[in-house]
Amino acid sequence: MSQQLLPNCNGFCMVAAFVILTVGMSQASHQIDVDEDLKHLIGRCHRDQASDDEYNDCMKQVFNDLRAYFTTGVPGYNIKPFDPHHSSFVELRRGDPHGPGSFKLILRNVSEYGWTRSEVTKFHSDVEDQRIVYAQYFPEKSLEGQYEFAAKLLGTDLRRQGHWNLTLYDYSQTTSVRRVGAPGSLLKVHIEVDRIGGMELHIGNLLQGQPLNQLADGVINSMWQLGLPFVRPMINDLVSTAFTDIFNESFRYFPLEKFLGQN
Repeated sequence: MSQQLLPNCNGFCMVAAFVILTVGMSQASHQIDVDEDLKHLIGRCHRDQASDDEYNDCMKQVFNDLRAYFTTGVPGYNIKPFDPHHSSFVELRRGDPHGPGSFKLILRNVSEYGWTRSEVTKFHSDVEDQRIVYAQYFPEKSLEGQYEFAAKLLGTDLRRQGHWNLTLYDYSQTTSVRRVGAPGSLLKVHIEVDRIGGMELHIGNLLQGQPLNQLADGVINSMWQLGLPFVRPMINDLVSTAFTDIFNESFRYFPLEKFLGQN
């Protein structure tokens, strides 16, 4: 049978082979191009040839230049896209479930947008502590997903779930990333909200009935500044938990040494 098929294959097989070969070469060439680009970007900053301030300024620019990869990620190194980036599950708990008051908030299938337009404004590295700290500004950042909320107050249970979305304007945050051991060990991420210039938040099914939900949206979006000092620590915990997972998934095994000192 195979001998009968071969003569009939002729032109079609040649075209198929050409396509497969071309695609394979294209993918290999793309990976080489990415490697060279990363070597150029990351390897241009030399700690031993510059002052701390010069090195930190150089790395700040590197972080901003890497925005070109935010929408695509780097598949060859298992780095997923950052704009948008996704988190499948984030959980926050407060209080004692057996005490007078407690709550549990679960966010699912969260998508976050706006990273491509962000800018790193400060960068600091601490070699001995294996830590980097950088400040980042977003003219606009938006998030959306599903939520599940369960609370208990003086014996009364409250449960809600639905869709939510949040848009932040003139927003800035500081991110600290620390490796807790040898190369390949876990990364620990902590994020602090520095400033929120404006905010729009919608929480579906927060209250019973559409009119009441619209009223709740209006109250939240007109008075969020008053509640921000109280909810800021919870926002920091939620975001830090999510990004610890995201950074470990994408960067824990990234071969950074491959791209250092190549220029």
